[in-house]
Amino acid sequence: MALLSKTEIDEQLKTLDGWALDGDAIRRQYTFKGFPEAVAFVNSLVPEAERADHHPDITINYRRVTLSWSTHDEGGLTAKDIAGAKMADRHAREQT
Repeated sequence: MALLSKTEIDEQLKTLDGWALDGDAIRRQYTFKGFPEAVAFVNSLVPEAERADHHPDITINYRRVTLSWSTHDEGGLTAKDIAGAKMADRHAREQT
């Protein structure tokens, strides 16, 4: 999968609410009502991430979940990462 250009990344970020470029990854933090909801959100990502064989880096801090997407095999951002961010946003909306 081809790496996205800086222009493509900038354009894609305009379509993603709350996501920011962080080195060779995109990152967003979600806040939930409590720890069980944060863990439920992470668990909801598992089936689609497994099907896509593409997984985010995840940090859970009580009720906050930080996701970071990067295609490590390619050394940066690809369309897989944008799709992963959109999938995560969809699941976050379903959790609230």
